Amino acid sequence: MTISALSGIKTVAIVMNAPSFEKSTDIDYLMTNETGEKVNGNWIVETYTQRNWIEVFYREIKGWLGLSEYQVRNKRSLMRHFILVFCAYTFIQWHRLTGGLRRQWGNKPLNTFAEALEAFRTAVSFRFFQWLKDNVEVFSLYKYLGKINCIF
Repeated sequence: MTISALSGIKTVAIVMNAPSFEKSTDIDYLMTNETGEKVNGNWIVETYTQRNWIEVFYREIKGWLGLSEYQVRNKRSLMRHFILVFCAYTFIQWHRLTGGLRRQWGNKPLNTFAEALEAFRTAVSFRFFQWLKDNVEVFSLYKYLGKINCIF
């Protein structure tokens, strides 16, 4: 897409690591639809430094929560998948930031999303197997009724 294809007034900032194009080895072009006095050097730096957190968010939900692995047949299913992934991410991050998982299950600091997710999965697995041990009679009854072929 070219800039001429965009409608409305745009502000373009050219950020270089040297005082001229000839001496610069790294040039970034940043564009915004924000106009007026608000757009100054400080605003541009503050706004675009927040972009890193967006990149981290997408990398984590794609890598750890399967955002990029969906197989759906319609838009409604896709939106449901997105909502579930975003809710799961928010849930894990909330527990990481408030220390909820660490208080109950972690014996190490949970500094990253991956560490918090591992602690959560460990907690869920522990509780599930504890439930299985506490409810073995349910499986015995199902086996007696012929509903299952094996018992743990």
